[in-house]
Amino acid sequence: MIKKLLFLVFIASIASCGSSRKAASGQVKNSNSYKYDPVPEASRIADYALGFQGTRYKYGGTNKRGMDCSGLIYTSFMQEDIELPRVSREMAKEGYKIHTNQVNVGDLLFFKTNKRKRSINHVGLVVEIIPGKVSFIHSTTSRGVIVSSLNEKYWNSAYVMARRLF
Repeated sequence: MIKKLLFLVFIASIASCGSSRKAASGQVKNSNSYKYDPVPEASRIADYALGFQGTRYKYGGTNKRGMDCSGLIYTSFMQEDIELPRVSREMAKEGYKIHTNQVNVGDLLFFKTNKRKRSINHVGLVVEIIPGKVSFIHSTTSRGVIVSSLNEKYWNSAYVMARRLF
């Protein structure tokens, strides 16, 4: 029984917050309609999340010793007393959906990184917007907490939607 439970935990850790080679499509379009002044709470959440850069990946983790993608988002929003669900596919039901050309610092980006599953399994937090580039922080199984660009081919092809909570 314990071996089965450990196996299930292992499989879940591989399937979530990962980076498989192919994913669902969702092309990002360039826009000049970027908003530069995020609400203060969004800036504080992004700054807090950036403090976790370099933290190793740990399935279910929510602190400097290790964290997964949804743990990073959950912990960062809790700093502003905003409680979110603990898993990315449930987070994707919060707030309201926005177009990619409307994203701003503090918005959430959702991805499907597992070609065998059709559900959202990865989340990132927008930390910087410059014309033509959206940067987001997230935790990957291979590199831990890092900042990536939605312009990167892998993340662009895995992108599903953006949601705003403020």
